[in-house]
Amino acid sequence: MEKWLLYSVVLLLVVFISCDPQTQSTSEKPVIKPEWAIVMHGGAGNINPADFTPEKEKVYKEKLSEALGTGGNILKNGGTSLDAVEAAIRVLEDSPLFNAGKGAVFNADGINELDASVMDGKTLGAGAVANVRTIKNPISAARKVMENSPHVLLIKEGAEKFAEEQGLEMVDPSYFFTQERWDALQKARQREREQKPDETKKSGTVGAVALDKSGNLAAGTSTGGMTNKKYGRVGDSPIIGAGTYANNATCGVSATGHGEYFIKNVVAYDISARIQYLGESLDSAANYIVNNKLKAQNASGGLVAMDKNGNISMPFNSTAMFRGYLKAGEEPRVFIFYEN
Repeated sequence: MEKWLLYSVVLLLVVFISCDPQTQSTSEKPVIKPEWAIVMHGGAGNINPADFTPEKEKVYKEKLSEALGTGGNILKNGGTSLDAVEAAIRVLEDSPLFNAGKGAVFNADGINELDASVMDGKTLGAGAVANVRTIKNPISAARKVMENSPHVLLIKEGAEKFAEEQGLEMVDPSYFFTQERWDALQKARQREREQKPDETKKSGTVGAVALDKSGNLAAGTSTGGMTNKKYGRVGDSPIIGAGTYANNATCGVSATGHGEYFIKNVVAYDISARIQYLGESLDSAANYIVNNKLKAQNASGGLVAMDKNGNISMPFNSTAMFRGYLKAGEEPRVFIFYEN
């Protein structure tokens, strides 16, 4: 009888401990939705860590942190996710470090042609510009298209005329010249003449997704495209559903990589659809697309995404992706390689 009583006490104790919420694994605890959050990328590519000095890594991380802080301050002060996305991306567009705005790569004709898009998760409104050459901040032009025109996508001279009418800052095409991007074009041209594979280091797109205090998501993407691109080529960045997507019911996404594959696979929207129709988590959907679907097609790249609860995913299948995030009450966290 005493043994049975002792056994019962031990059994009850085990049950009590297992039910104590303080003993549950972290993964089982409910995730607390942040008051606001922002996640960004500065492009994905195959970069050899050995070629990336600590000094260079520091410079890139500082600029990413600055962009996150710019967007974060807007969100902290009650600003909208759209304001945060636009402002954060403008920081990277104004930097020669990234392939967007000032740091845009050259096309086959030795010209910088820029693309950008933005989407509002609350209204599903969207705007984009493509192949523009004189708009200093294409992300702002994309937002003007969304808010002040009946269209979604404007291109070339038409987009530039509209941007000028909207009072945006216009620049001479020479503003976008950087020696590093020009040298990359010459290397790409040489390899093309020699009929060798293009080994130019890809300089990826920039983008952001934000969640504001009102629970609204927004996403935006901006790029200079591919070095030595021809025939007015346009990638996924200004294509809603491919490089950019936002829906308050599901998530926001901004992609970077080999744009043709992101268009064909409608990557950004596919992640949202998997969440909505299959009930997948953000991380599960994003990782499946990047590390299974795209990888099986030998398509390199990555993306940043955030769901309506502030959960973040940043998968990529290249060796590196400039990326980071900032949540309310925290410091910016930025990364480049897997080991970061």
